Amino acid sequence: MPTHSLRRQHSGPPDRPWSRPEPISLAPVPEPPAPEPTANPAGVALARVYALFPAAIRLSCGIAVAVVALAVREPPVQAVPLALAVVVLTAWSYVFYRQTVDNGIRARVVLIDGALTAAACLCMRVLVAPDVLPGGVSWIAVLASTSIITAQFALRVVHGVAFGFVVAASYCVGAIIADESGEAISHTVLLVVQTFLAAGLVYVTRRSARAADGIFTAYQRTHRESVIARAAREAERKQNRDLHDTVLSTLTMVGLGGVAGQSPMLRARASADLRTLFDPARRPVLDPAARVSLDERLRLIVERYEGYPLTAALEPCLVPSTVADAIAESADAALSNVVRHAEGSVAWLRLHQTRESVTVEVIDVGPGFDIAAIPPYRYGIRESIMARMAAVDGSARIDTAPGNGTRIHLEWVDVG
Repeated sequence: MPTHSLRRQHSGPPDRPWSRPEPISLAPVPEPPAPEPTANPAGVALARVYALFPAAIRLSCGIAVAVVALAVREPPVQAVPLALAVVVLTAWSYVFYRQTVDNGIRARVVLIDGALTAAACLCMRVLVAPDVLPGGVSWIAVLASTSIITAQFALRVVHGVAFGFVVAASYCVGAIIADESGEAISHTVLLVVQTFLAAGLVYVTRRSARAADGIFTAYQRTHRESVIARAAREAERKQNRDLHDTVLSTLTMVGLGGVAGQSPMLRARASADLRTLFDPARRPVLDPAARVSLDERLRLIVERYEGYPLTAALEPCLVPSTVADAIAESADAALSNVVRHAEGSVAWLRLHQTRESVTVEVIDVGPGFDIAAIPPYRYGIRESIMARMAAVDGSARIDTAPGNGTRIHLEWVDVG
C-alpha cells in the first residue's frame, strides 16, 4: 500500500471503537429531467382514434351493404342500377378507408361520402325491395346511419348536424318516392336523433381532449420552470461550496491560528483557491463517465496540507471523473475542518477499494463534536461533504462524539 506522509510519522489511527450514529439525512438529488413528450398528447391520440374508428366502420359497412343489396333483388329493384350502386359504393368504401387511415379524417372525404349516400337514398325505389324497407332494416338505412356518424368526426358540430339533416332529408324523400310514408317519418326521426347523439359525443370528447392538453401544457410549463429553478439552485449551491471550501475556509484557518501566515500550507492552499475561483477555463473538461485516478486526486489534496501532521494511505483506484471530484472535494472539506477545529491533532487519510465499493476515510484524534448540536445554518458538513456525496449517489457517515475524535467515512458503491 503506497504511503504519503508529511513531517511527522505516526503509528496509525487509534484502534478504539467508534460510535456509529445515523448518517445526516439529505433529500436525494433529483434525476435529470426526461425529454419532453409530444405536445398535445390527448389531441394527437384523439385524432388517431378519429381516423381509425370511422375508417373501420365505413369499410365494414360498405362490404356488408354490398352483400345484403345483392341478396335481395325483388321487383321493382332494377339489376343495372343496383349493380352500379354496389360497385361504386364498395369501391368508395375502400377509398374512404385508405384516405382516412393514411391522412386522418378529412371534411372533403365525408362530404363526398354524404353525396353518394344522399344519391343512394333518393334512388331507394329501384335499389331496395319493398319488403325490407319498413322498420329501417334496409341496407340504405344502414348506409345513411353510417354516413351520419362518420361525418361527425371530421366536421364541426354545427356542420355535422347540418350534414345529418341533409342525409335524413334525402332518406325521407327517397322513402316517399318509394311509397313508404311511414318509413319516411319514423326512420327520418331516428336519423335526426342519431345526428344529435353522435355530434354530442364528438363534442364532449373534443372538449375533454382540449382540457387534458391544457392541463398537460400547464404541467410542462411548471415542470420546465422548476427544472430551470432547480438548475439555478444547484449552480448557486456549487458556487457556495467552492467559496466555502476555498477562500472562506483558508481565511478561517488563518483567523483561528490553525495555520501560520508564512507556512507552505497557506501558500499551497491560496494558490489552489485562486485557480478554483478565478481560472476555471484552465481546468480540464472531462467526460463525466471517464475514469480517472482517485488516488492521484487525493495526493493533490494532501499536498495542500504540507506542514500539517497528516498521514495518507492511498491505494490505486479508478472512478468516474464526477465521483473523483466529489470524493476529493469532500475529503478536502473534512481535512479543512480538522485544521480549523482540531488544533494540535494529527490526521489520517485512507483510500481503499473492494469489488463492491470505494471507501475514503478522514480520521483525527481531536476533540470531536456532537452532530445533533450542529445548527441548521452551518454549511460545511451538510453541503461540502454530505450533499456532494449524495450528488454522485454516494454516502457519507460521520462517527464522532465529544472527546472521542472524528472519523468521516465516504463511500461510493457503484464500482462495476
